[in-house]
Amino acid sequence: MTPEQRQEIVRLLEQGEELSSEWGRIIFPPEKREYELVYHGKETEGDILANTLAVPLQPVRTFGKSGKDWHNMLIFGDNLQVMKTLLDMKKEGKLCNADGTQGVRLIYIDPPFATRQDFRGSEDQKAYQDKISGAKFLEFLRKRLVMMRELLAHDGSIYVHLDWRKCHYMKALLDELFGEAYFQNEIVWQRLSARSDSHTYNHIHDVVYFYTLSKEFVFHTQFSRYSESYVKKFYRYVGEDGRLFSLGDLTARGLRNGESGKPWRGIDPSKLGNHWKVTVSKLDELDRQGKIYWPPTGKVPRLKQYLDERLGRPLQSIWEDISPVQFASAENSNYPTQKPEALLERIINVSSDEGDIVLDAFAGSGTTLAVAEKLGRRWIGIECGKLAIYTIQKRMLNLRKKIGNKGPKLKPKPFTLYNAGLYDFSKLKELPWDSWRFFALQLFQCREEPHTIGGISLDGYLKGASVLVFNHMKELGVRIDEETVASLHEALGSRVGNKLFIVAPALTFDFQQDYIDLGDVRYYALRIPYSIIHELHRREFTALKQPSDEMAVNDTVEAVGFDFIRTPELKYKAGLERKKDEQFEHGFIKITTLKSEAVVREPYKKKKNLETLAMVMLDYDYDEKSQVFGLNDIFYADAIEKDGWKVRFPIENLGKKIMAVFIDIYGNEARVLMDVEEFRKSTSRRSATKKSKKNIVKRK
Repeated sequence: MTPEQRQEIVRLLEQGEELSSEWGRIIFPPEKREYELVYHGKETEGDILANTLAVPLQPVRTFGKSGKDWHNMLIFGDNLQVMKTLLDMKKEGKLCNADGTQGVRLIYIDPPFATRQDFRGSEDQKAYQDKISGAKFLEFLRKRLVMMRELLAHDGSIYVHLDWRKCHYMKALLDELFGEAYFQNEIVWQRLSARSDSHTYNHIHDVVYFYTLSKEFVFHTQFSRYSESYVKKFYRYVGEDGRLFSLGDLTARGLRNGESGKPWRGIDPSKLGNHWKVTVSKLDELDRQGKIYWPPTGKVPRLKQYLDERLGRPLQSIWEDISPVQFASAENSNYPTQKPEALLERIINVSSDEGDIVLDAFAGSGTTLAVAEKLGRRWIGIECGKLAIYTIQKRMLNLRKKIGNKGPKLKPKPFTLYNAGLYDFSKLKELPWDSWRFFALQLFQCREEPHTIGGISLDGYLKGASVLVFNHMKELGVRIDEETVASLHEALGSRVGNKLFIVAPALTFDFQQDYIDLGDVRYYALRIPYSIIHELHRREFTALKQPSDEMAVNDTVEAVGFDFIRTPELKYKAGLERKKDEQFEHGFIKITTLKSEAVVREPYKKKKNLETLAMVMLDYDYDEKSQVFGLNDIFYADAIEKDGWKVRFPIENLGKKIMAVFIDIYGNEARVLMDVEEFRKSTSRRSATKKSKKNIVKRK
């Protein structure tokens, strides 16, 4: 940085002006590397860490009796923002392994990649579009890997599971982020034995990259079973007790002057230019144990290596012994791209100990979490899809002790389901003041730092300017009007700088403008909701889209910020019907109205009915006592629309009560509990859930 640049920065800061983004690379120059992967939209690591919005975690429900110590976490929200919050927890000493080590010991991710292209045009145009899509994916994942690196314990490990499409690019990025010296393995998982549906070499494997944060890391060598052909080839001898054994050498090349070079039982290894691998006394001990094989006279004895005493073959980097999840498997959760428990069992056993924290930021069907629970690890799972959250919840409450989800039932340790940035405003009003104040600061990405100016207690800073969180609880019924702002200005004056942010519930403000200028000070109204939050965050909100067909379940969506949701307006008919070509009656739910209202700037706002439906989930035998939704069936919007907006199912599936959860593309839910008798008569009903007042929700 030149002296002139330093002077200009000081001038800008003294005048209270904001630094433009161009100063970023000057103040925080990128690290010089011998080589790096360059692509459009690549941010500096400093910008990623500084600009990522941390979101408060709102507990929704705890399963099991939660103790004072650690409890496992299942989080619905954008994993980038959630991990920023977890990073704050690490800094505060709240993210600890059982041995007291700060940070996550093991991270496994199986990030999805949307390969479908909606682009239409020439081959050249499509190729260009694919490249742009690829660059966005790389940066999408790189941002999250930056957070994961910071979350790791000093001896932590990360496994990144990819397919053949983008693994070579990610290897270069992982080398940049973790250092090539900390690349430990490229693991090849052979998922299939063979395929015959390609015009080139068939893809039958995935790649898992294994990196560590330092040279000191947890690693417990695992062993694989010997194959039948290997046993047949090498374990050709049978002892008197029926045990199989192979023969190993007792000598090694080279002469020795010590005890290992002496003759034993009339055999002098030095005559062959060798020495004994063990001492003579050890040879006597092995012979007493019956572990010496004596060949015909004149030959050197060999060591008996019994098959039942061998741990197996140390695990290599090519894994051929783990099959993908089969349709009829007990562990099958009917979730696309689900990985087998045996795969995660191996990774978790190798790179963690009991009581260590295992994190999966793309939790999917919850395989990592289920196996971590079975192996006595602590776990954190993050997901942005409602289908995944319900799948994981059901899976964790129906665990079996053995890998593959077999054996006796396993009651999981307590875990809490959180919403990340998705807030029910009615519940927020019930928060104690300290919790409300924390929420308000986090909502607008303010730095909490209490300070006093002119006798006024202020709560923090936003972009270098002071922030006041208005205590609407203490001042019941008090409004914030222009007179209130004038009183603040009288006390603060120019000592507060050229701006002050006031955070309060929207209806607390009695003026409509976004700010009021008094003298040289601009007083911003940060309403909850806030009409100009786009300007403050320097980015636009996007919605956390839920899939409307099975192929879209693993599409990735980058999303940030907070927004408002309202429970969709729902009307439906339920009954029984039999189509002409069917022998038996089916139950049906016909959706006649589903209207979603979202504050985000989305094209869907123009749509009035049904187009915002993502899926319908059913629990055919809902337990009202536990009030736990047990996912039994999923119907995606594209299939529902093709069937005349009907959800159809065999009537024999139904218990006494059926819970239907209607989810729109934004993740909003309308829940309906129906009695089985409701299907005995055709009914038209509006959902009992009233349109909620403004509920704060984070949009992804």
